[in-house]
Amino acid sequence: MTWSGEAVDLDAYLARIGYEGDVSPTAGTLRALHRAHVAAIPFENLDVALGRPVRLDPKSVQAKLAGPPRGGYCYEQNSLFAAVLERLGFRVAGRGARNRTRGAALPPVTHAMLVVEVDGEQWLADTGFGHQGPLEPVPLRDGAVVEQGGWTFGIRVEDEGVHVLRSLRPEGWVDLYAFAPQTLFPSDFTVMNHYSSSHPLSKFVGQVVAQRTGPGERHALVRDELTTVRTDGSTSRRRVPAEDLGRVLAELFGIEPGVDDVAQLGALTGESL
Repeated sequence: MTWSGEAVDLDAYLARIGYEGDVSPTAGTLRALHRAHVAAIPFENLDVALGRPVRLDPKSVQAKLAGPPRGGYCYEQNSLFAAVLERLGFRVAGRGARNRTRGAALPPVTHAMLVVEVDGEQWLADTGFGHQGPLEPVPLRDGAVVEQGGWTFGIRVEDEGVHVLRSLRPEGWVDLYAFAPQTLFPSDFTVMNHYSSSHPLSKFVGQVVAQRTGPGERHALVRDELTTVRTDGSTSRRRVPAEDLGRVLAELFGIEPGVDDVAQLGALTGESL
């Protein structure tokens, strides 16, 4: 199997995301699993911030994401989700995307996401784009528009077959990321993960990032700034002092690192990169 689905402890994963529904490879199952995964497993980079290696083999990823109250970033989240889907009989392919949320900047292709085919239709599946990501899969066809928990997403196809995932905001459509129709494999995710977890220009190195999305509200913690965005377009921001970091991670994001880890992470929140 491409994504080592045979190595997944399916019962442990389903228990972690609180899913007790149908597991046959249908579009309904894909939507339900995606929503349950996003709701249960937060986005976070704490191992990267602490200078630890991020492993993508199925056993390591599952031990982290489906074990203690932790989360992970795109390579971990979507590697695990791909393995689970493969185990259940879905056709899964990796993709690499270029983030477009930073305005005119042209960052490298570093975001990892998935394309899943069900009954001849392709779906964008992405459990690892953090607080701006979709709650459920999005139909991968030009002009598709879906509403999910008060958030609206759409797909646009550009030149050379490049697909763009978009989000509808009060000010209009905003591009989230763009990706070419080129299949990527676990080894490609490994290379991208190496850059994101160790390169000095990576946005994940040297600072705390934790994010969570859900119906009606999104939360993002970057360094010591906590941002909450709501479906009505309102946004609030506040600073999280180092002494409150552990509580905020646990209560708002469902992440419970050890006491020593919280102390080390707290030392990063006030630093400038």
